[in-house]
Amino acid sequence: MMEESFPFHYSLLEYLFTLVGLLLFLLDISLDIWTVVSFYQDGSYVYMGVMIFLLLGSSVLLQVFSWVWYSDSLEKIETKVEKFTARHSLIKPFHFLQLGVYLRYAGVIEISTTHFLQHTNSFTEGIAVYLSHDLQMLRLFETFSESAPQLTLMMSIILQRGELELMTGLKILTSAAAISSSVAMYHRNMRAFLPKKRKMSWISTGVYFLWNLLLIIPRVTALALFCSVLPCYIIAHFLSLWMLLVLAAWSQKTNYMEHSVWEWLYRASVGLIWYFCWFNISAGSIKFKSILYYSFMALDTMMLLGLWCWRVFEYAGCWRSLNPYMVIPTLLGLYAIGILVKIMYYRYFHPNCDEKKITEPTEEGQFSQVALCYDVTDSGRNSSHTRAAAPTQTLAGVPNRHRKMAANFYS
Repeated sequence: MMEESFPFHYSLLEYLFTLVGLLLFLLDISLDIWTVVSFYQDGSYVYMGVMIFLLLGSSVLLQVFSWVWYSDSLEKIETKVEKFTARHSLIKPFHFLQLGVYLRYAGVIEISTTHFLQHTNSFTEGIAVYLSHDLQMLRLFETFSESAPQLTLMMSIILQRGELELMTGLKILTSAAAISSSVAMYHRNMRAFLPKKRKMSWISTGVYFLWNLLLIIPRVTALALFCSVLPCYIIAHFLSLWMLLVLAAWSQKTNYMEHSVWEWLYRASVGLIWYFCWFNISAGSIKFKSILYYSFMALDTMMLLGLWCWRVFEYAGCWRSLNPYMVIPTLLGLYAIGILVKIMYYRYFHPNCDEKKITEPTEEGQFSQVALCYDVTDSGRNSSHTRAAAPTQTLAGVPNRHRKMAANFYS
């Protein structure tokens, strides 16, 4: 029996965000197709090939993750549309045709609509939260496998063609804001694993969005500047740094996927996210990991800017519109401000609580609500939890990955 105090809270606002997210997802696909056609019409076949590679690579990555998650929990599917698809053995064909994400959107919209129209119990509400979390995770992977590389490519093209104007700058800023918004909304989704009184406020979400934006802009801009003068070397830079980041993810002994083989795919995806932005994947001292990550990425960003500056001075006649003495201090200044805003966020705005309740697995394969006692503002004490039993609330078949990611975020 589900008790009335089930900890999850899926509000009408989250439901509306899901609908808007679907519309934006469809709009993004339309814009991507338009961009590819534009490159073809302009005769920019190299750029067109890169765009197609990014689109197909990102889509395949999302479909693989979605299919693996379905494969691990076919007997635990709750929505009618997903049950119908599984009953007729259509899940694999759907993903082969790159339609797996749409199937998940249909499942979330179905169960969320049922919950709001029929005022069903908290069990349905909890299912909506978990389905929404998987969707948010896939959108996060899409952001850093497609949107962030696309933004880097488009900025590089603009810099090479010398078309940097006010409207172009606003478009770039909007794209960077969309990336930061995706990160912020994913982490806001994590608050569903806490009681309602501990949920992440919109002020906290706004501050989280701001520090990510301030850190993503310098990173993407540095990559674009480097790519604009040394386009053949950006691939070597990405592969060398990405492999190092994958090894760093492996060293943290992640256990997100159900099978070890697919765990390496997850680590590879984390390395891709880390190439642009910070993402916590393990419990423990977040302070030490953040210092190490941002110090390393700051050195890498300065190296990219230094190489760009060297090429600018070597071919000064081609780059009169960008003054390195203004660009480099501005980008490094934004990076430093972003770090300060992040420190303020974790000091004043991060959802702190002395007893955070998340779901833990029981021996019977179901999940119970337990309390985690720790102070997230003091990273040095994060690892010393004291667990206390709480009223058991069974929700059969909830995947471990939801609990793990929530625990990592609130550590």
